[in-house]
Amino acid sequence: MALPELHLDKSGDGTVRIILRGEWRLANSLPPPQALDDMLSAAPEINRLAFETRDLEGWDSGLLIFLLTVVDLCNRKNIAIAREGLPPGVNRLCTLATAVSERQGARRGAVHVPFFERAGSSAIDFWRSLLEMFAFIGETFGSFVRLLTGRARFRGSDMMIILQECSADALPIVSLISLLVGLILAFVGAIQLQMFGAQIYVADLVGIGMVRAMGAIMTGIILAGRTGASFAASIGTMQVNEEIDALQTTGVSPVDFLVLPRVLALSIMMPLLTVYADLMGIVGGLIVGVFGLDLSAMEYYQETKKAIGLTNVWIGLFSGFVYGVLVAMAGCMRGMQCGRSASAVGDATTSAVVTSIVSIVVATAVITVLCNILGI
Repeated sequence: MALPELHLDKSGDGTVRIILRGEWRLANSLPPPQALDDMLSAAPEINRLAFETRDLEGWDSGLLIFLLTVVDLCNRKNIAIAREGLPPGVNRLCTLATAVSERQGARRGAVHVPFFERAGSSAIDFWRSLLEMFAFIGETFGSFVRLLTGRARFRGSDMMIILQECSADALPIVSLISLLVGLILAFVGAIQLQMFGAQIYVADLVGIGMVRAMGAIMTGIILAGRTGASFAASIGTMQVNEEIDALQTTGVSPVDFLVLPRVLALSIMMPLLTVYADLMGIVGGLIVGVFGLDLSAMEYYQETKKAIGLTNVWIGLFSGFVYGVLVAMAGCMRGMQCGRSASAVGDATTSAVVTSIVSIVVATAVITVLCNILGI
């Protein structure tokens, strides 16, 4: 394959011939038109440009890009162009590309937005999203009131499917993560407690940590990435397909039909999954205690039983219930706010996961402060 070559031949009548040789393809390193620009700038008497392509072996859009750059350069310097020497296909494509002149201002550079304008826009967007969130919470609460009065409508079969997705289908990942968290807590605690010969208190550390906080938090985060994202994706797809508009047209409330069963299902199953996660975390601590600290299973069990009280259990269950409501409402809200494009579904899913995790962290801080104030 011959490399592309560019030669310039200046004649005495003010004409410059551009001689093209070789393979003018994008895959090759094409010569820049800088030499032509320098020649035209140094010789103002040049008034005509011609081409010679007898030795041109092949071309693609790379040649067209070069020629359009040359045409633009000649138009700015008021130099006539003779295209007779170009191949017929190239000549037709150049004529087609230059048939309509470029609209003035079509090429826009980067727009610099002042700092205060960006800060103001961000504040307005935050306030608008806050109002939308409160409006969605109000609609969900109204839907729950209609459920208590027997006026909310949704299908029981949908409720059972969502219950299965939130419970049995989530058990494998909850089991794995909770077991590993228990193992990690026990291992980290054992390293420090062994220094004082107090490795038996690993059972206290794992038991209280899992039952009071970590079991509910890890289950909430797992369901935020699994179930909350699923809620946002499914409702967002309905929004794209205009199924939610169809529900509104037929007089069915989308909040009653889509949001309410998901919030109920996750708020019911989340405390149960929290209890299961607590047990799996304690089992993980038991594995470290028995195989790494030479404790007997009965010793570990008795110490865990002594350390865990009903207060810790109820705090963990309450936290799990709160996280379930937050994850379900975040996923449904982002799905209802989804745009009308396929990319908007992905954005809604990502936003649902982020909103759920942030809500879980904030709720954990609030519950911890309240428990400290109440002395429990």
